[in-house]
Amino acid sequence: MTQEDIQTRIIDGKKLAARIEADLKEEIKTFNRKLGMAVILVGDNPASLVYVNHKKKAAERLGIDAQIYHLSPVMTQDALVSFIQELNANKTVDGIIVQLPLPKHFDENAVIEAIDPNKDIDGLHPLNMGRLFIGQPHLIACTPLACLRLLKEVYSDLVGKTVVVVGRSRLVGKPVLQLLLNEQCTVIQTHSKTKDLAGICRTADIIISATGTAGLIRRDFVKQGAVLIDVGIIRTADKKITGDVAFDEMMGHASAVTPVPGGVGPMTVMMLLSNVVQAYKNNHLKK
Repeated sequence: MTQEDIQTRIIDGKKLAARIEADLKEEIKTFNRKLGMAVILVGDNPASLVYVNHKKKAAERLGIDAQIYHLSPVMTQDALVSFIQELNANKTVDGIIVQLPLPKHFDENAVIEAIDPNKDIDGLHPLNMGRLFIGQPHLIACTPLACLRLLKEVYSDLVGKTVVVVGRSRLVGKPVLQLLLNEQCTVIQTHSKTKDLAGICRTADIIISATGTAGLIRRDFVKQGAVLIDVGIIRTADKKITGDVAFDEMMGHASAVTPVPGGVGPMTVMMLLSNVVQAYKNNHLKK
């Protein structure tokens, strides 16, 4: 195979998210009440403000009642946990998300553990992580789920594919590894201490990179015909948005790649809303 043989496919996350949104909208119409989502934002992180507003607008398009609770950055840990417990008990709230990062005086782990795992639409509660790791997923972390759905746009069957995951975070790296193991992939996890990252990446049919390091994955990291899922999102000094993958270098070399922006990002929001629907079904349509 020569480089000229490859026409690199750009995996359009916006189009896929729009298709899923249309399907969810029709499904939600069949439920006997309006779904509810609570988004907790503590403080005034500018990026977090943008993200929660995106989530609210997307939820409203689906007919989900999305409430943003914008709380003081000086509130105590106990006060935040008590507020979460009130939402846990509220039967009109199907899903709860705490926008991360929290101000530094909060224990993020304790805050996440305070969320009812049956309403944990971010999929980060230890019980939901544990269910994923034993192959019995309940609510799955949104970005890993987005990565899987994007891969299924390329492959009808992932069995036996070799995947290199670059990054080991709780939000993406660790759960996406297990999600792909559950799909019967062979998964190698790499991180900042990995030796010969480029050499390991060249063994992969699929590379998922989630480090936030602009242009980390270069052409010589990628075997010809591999598929790349770029989770990184970085604002450069000239205010451009880019990802972990040197996107232009992949044209004519990789078989498929997600763009930044417009790849994983829109799908992550849609997977969050899909989790609201799943949480409702888990809790109200069990029988």
